[in-house]
Amino acid sequence: MKTAYFAGGCFWCITPTFKDTEGVFDVTSGYCGGDEENPTYKEVKSQQTGHRETIKIDYNEEKVSFAELFDIFISGVDPFDGEGQFIDRGYSYTLAVYYNDIKEKETAEEVIEKLEKASGKKVWISVEPFKAFYTAEEEHQNYYLKHPEEFEKELIESGRKKS
Repeated sequence: MKTAYFAGGCFWCITPTFKDTEGVFDVTSGYCGGDEENPTYKEVKSQQTGHRETIKIDYNEEKVSFAELFDIFISGVDPFDGEGQFIDRGYSYTLAVYYNDIKEKETAEEVIEKLEKASGKKVWISVEPFKAFYTAEEEHQNYYLKHPEEFEKELIESGRKKS
């Protein structure tokens, strides 16, 4: 089993994107990128810790590759927005991939480069070495399953989904 880490804005919104992917065992909401240990949702959301809302994806690389996961990630975000995602603004909602090895780093950089060439626009996805992942509070895990009405409203109000 391997693990991938993607910061795609609101972790509630990108979790379901991966849940039904063959080879994905689990998707966990949490925080990556900052130096403070065990940050809270309130601290991260208010831009106090240098972390981004991030999802941790445990997967079987014989069934789904990191490159495929990265493509799924890009399809669920706006890679040309450097200030956050949709209505969620600020550093903690900016895009990043936290790589575990040189192959993941190179894959992410190649995809970003191709996207920039094809679009003629700057892609705002930070490619950073993985340091630590802190699991978010239980209320944030599988939010879309626990609160389907609120989740649907969030998708529409954020601009991620058309009503």
